[in-house]
Amino acid sequence: MNTTERSPLAIDAAAYRQDFPILSRQLREGVPLVYLDNAASTQRPQAVIDAMDACYEGYYANVHRGIHTLSEESTQKYEDARLRVAQFLSVANECELIFTAGTTAAINLVARSWGDANIKSGDVILTTMMEHHANIVPWQQLAQRTGCRVEFAPLTEDGRLCIESFDKRLSDLQPKLVALTAASNVLGTINPVAELVAKARDAGAVTLVDAAQAVPHAQVDVNQWDADFVTFSGHKVCGPTGIGVLHGKQQLLDAMPPFLGGGAMIHRVTTSGFEPAGLPEKFEAGTPAIAEAIGLAAAIDYVDSVGLDRIHAYELQLCTLAHEALQEIEGLHILGPDPKHKAGIVSFAIDGVHPHDISQWLDRRGIAVRAGHHCAMPLHELLQISASTRASFYFYNTPDEVLQFADAVRSARDKFNRPRKRT
Repeated sequence: MNTTERSPLAIDAAAYRQDFPILSRQLREGVPLVYLDNAASTQRPQAVIDAMDACYEGYYANVHRGIHTLSEESTQKYEDARLRVAQFLSVANECELIFTAGTTAAINLVARSWGDANIKSGDVILTTMMEHHANIVPWQQLAQRTGCRVEFAPLTEDGRLCIESFDKRLSDLQPKLVALTAASNVLGTINPVAELVAKARDAGAVTLVDAAQAVPHAQVDVNQWDADFVTFSGHKVCGPTGIGVLHGKQQLLDAMPPFLGGGAMIHRVTTSGFEPAGLPEKFEAGTPAIAEAIGLAAAIDYVDSVGLDRIHAYELQLCTLAHEALQEIEGLHILGPDPKHKAGIVSFAIDGVHPHDISQWLDRRGIAVRAGHHCAMPLHELLQISASTRASFYFYNTPDEVLQFADAVRSARDKFNRPRKRT
């Protein structure tokens, strides 16, 4: 396949790869790393590593309440990080941004705080069949506590949300909450979030959007989505692990009880009770992830410098190339829609070959992909497969890496799906 005949690339990946120390690694002599597991976690540029090092080496101390120089400097940097996230998501009021441990923690916060306070027996929570477990299990736990039930909107044959069925479930079920992903971590499917949120709001539902697979790959303006809650994780956008963000509309956050108690979420405590702090501290109990928040701000600066529109266009080019190369392999089935409807994720199954064998075969060639159910067991059950192999791309991946990956998949298919000789 000749990539020189294609339209000019939206990004010159080589110009950015040098910013990521790990991408120069050789797993074994003569076997360079080809990292295609970005949906699980992206890599960190030197700018993020340097920002966190600068914190630990120069001014680290616990934030808030400290009346000394290091604490004041750390507090300023920590709150500057919140402002940077607000700018990134086009949030006007930074008190609506809660730092969490990640998307999973943010969704659990909403389930435990808003959910416990507002959901009762007989209520319905509507989600979709393409969700990550993090946007299923907290609602199932809420159902166990309250007696509500969780319903699922179905998909089309090509792995997109069936809008007609979604509309019917809104009308028939009258859900209290609609929780959906902006982009599937398995199928890559990009959902029309603003349209779905508007439909849910008209039906009287509160809305939560899992944006973990969207924020790193395309410009997200929470005002355009107009969802009540939006979550994402730092480690999927070139930032550190252990840091994520929950954006919630202030009137909802103000009415929600604090989920965890102690530390910064306190305004006043007596022997008879307590008064919580205001937003956002109300939901940030204990010592927060200080250096991680600072690293997240640096990651956002870096990704913004690359340009999210360019990242999205480039991932479409890589995804299209991967589709074309993989479709030539006999017995291989790509999961999800055409590249124009998806993020830079290509998941697939090969007749007669287990995904773990494929992943291990590729790893010997330096290629890192993900194999398993990708924390989406209901989706795989719907697809009638136990597991799949997933390659996921980012702006530092190259067309040559995509073709190398496809060649390795072809060789894996030939290795593990040979006809058995008769004895």
